Amino acid sequence: MSLRTSRTVVGSLLLAVGLMAAACAKGREGAASPSPDPELAKRGSIEVTATLVEIPEGAIFQRDLYNYATVLKYEVLEVHRGKVKGQTIYVGHYNPFKPRSEAADRRVQDLGGNLTSFAAGQVHRMALEESMLDHFTGGILNLYSEEDTDPIYWAVWTDLVSG
Repeated sequence: MSLRTSRTVVGSLLLAVGLMAAACAKGREGAASPSPDPELAKRGSIEVTATLVEIPEGAIFQRDLYNYATVLKYEVLEVHRGKVKGQTIYVGHYNPFKPRSEAADRRVQDLGGNLTSFAAGQVHRMALEESMLDHFTGGILNLYSEEDTDPIYWAVWTDLVSG
C-alpha cells in the first residue's frame, strides 16, 4: 500500500470514528427525557418519577355517573422535590379510566397531565400531595388495603415518561 493510500485510509477511518462519536452523542441527547411539563413544578408539594408496578384486576373500571379514585403501587426512581416514605409508594388517581387531561370535574378540579391510560411498567412523572384523604373524600378503591399503604399520596398531575 502506498503512503498516499495509507493516509486516505487513516483519514477515512478518523472521519468515520468522528461521525460515529457525534451520532452517539446526539443519540444520547435525544434519548434523555424531554423537559418536564412546567405544570409539574407548579402543582403538589412532592414531585417524583416512578414506575407503575401493576394494576390489580378490577382497580380501574368505567361506570357512568360514578367517579372514584383508585390506589396504584409505584416504585420510586427519583424524588425531584419534597419527600416520600420509602421506595414503594401508593398513589390515588381520580377517575383513572379517563386521560389525565380529562379526569378533573366540578368535584375535583386540580388534575391534569399527558397520560392517556394506565399500564403496568410505565414510568410516570407525578406531582403529588402527601395525603389523599386531605384532598379527596369520595369513593376510594384500595386493593392494597392489606399492605402498609400509609400515606397514600394524591396525584394532581401525571405525565408519561416512557412506556
